[in-house]
Amino acid sequence: MTEAASLSSAVLATKRNIVWTSHDGLKLYAADYGPQDSQVTVLCMHGLTRNHKDFEPMIQGLGMNMRFVSVDVRGRGKSDRDPSGKSYAPPVYVQDMAGLIAHLNLDELILVGTSMGGLMAMLMAKAFPDKIQGIIINDVGPEVNPAGLKRIAGYAGGNETFDSWGDAAAAIGRTQAGVYPDYGEETWMEFARRTCVERDDGKIGFDYDPVIVQGMGSTSPGWRVNFAMWRVFSALKAIPLLIIRGETSDILTEKTAKRMLRRHKTSKLLTVPDRGHTPFLDEPVSLHAIGKFLTKLSQPTS
Repeated sequence: MTEAASLSSAVLATKRNIVWTSHDGLKLYAADYGPQDSQVTVLCMHGLTRNHKDFEPMIQGLGMNMRFVSVDVRGRGKSDRDPSGKSYAPPVYVQDMAGLIAHLNLDELILVGTSMGGLMAMLMAKAFPDKIQGIIINDVGPEVNPAGLKRIAGYAGGNETFDSWGDAAAAIGRTQAGVYPDYGEETWMEFARRTCVERDDGKIGFDYDPVIVQGMGSTSPGWRVNFAMWRVFSALKAIPLLIIRGETSDILTEKTAKRMLRRHKTSKLLTVPDRGHTPFLDEPVSLHAIGKFLTKLSQPTS
C-alpha cells in the first residue's frame, strides 16, 4: 500500500459522530474525519437528496491530513426529520450550520458545498465571512437552471422502495446514467449504499424525508430571487473560490459559470468532463484541483 493510500484509509478510519441540537430542537448529525487539532476544518455540505456519505470518496481520494466534517442536513441521513415539514429551506440550514460551528468552536473553515450545499455556502459567507477561509462550490450558482430542477423533480419523489440493494442500484443507474456515463454495476451499487438505507421492513429506500422535494419543479426562481442571490454571491469576492461544474450540467449553465468568474476576479473554474449535475468530486481532475486549493489555503501565512 502506498503512503497516500494508507493515509486515505487512515482518514476514513477516524470517523467520529457529532450530534448537536438545532434552534428548534432537532437532533442533527455530522461525521468527523481526520485530526481534530487541524488548524483549518473543511466543512462539507451535500445536495438536496444526499447525505454526509457523499463526500467520503472525495475525502478518501484526497488522502490529506486535515479535518473534514461532513453533515447530514436536517431531513436527511441520521439527522432528525422536521415533523411539520416547514423548515426545509437554505436559510434554516444555515442556522443549523451556525449551531454546528458554535458546538465545535470552529474559527477557520473551508466550505465545500454541492448543489444545495453550495447555496448554503454562499449564504454562510455573507452571514459570517470572518470564519470562512475559502469556498468550493460544486455545480451550482446564483442562478439555477429551471430545466435541471424539473429533471430532478421527475425522479426525486423519495417514497419509492426496492426489494433489494440490486434493485435500488439499477433504479439509480436508470435515472443518473446521463450524469455519470462511465459508471458500471459496481459503481451504481456504491452510489445506492451511500444514498439509500434498509428500513425496518427489509425494504430499501432513499435516506431522506420525501417532504423536502414537494413542489420542486413546479415553480422557477424568479428574477427577484436571482437578483438577491447575485448580491449574496458578491459577498464572496474577498474569499478564495473554486467553482466546479459538470461539463453537461443542467443546473449550472456555462453562461452562469462564466458570469461568476467575471464577478469574482480571483476565482477559478474547473469543468469536469463527462459529468452532469453533479460531479462526485472523486474524479482525478476534481481531486487534483481540490487538493491544490486546500493545500494553498492550509499553509500558514507569514
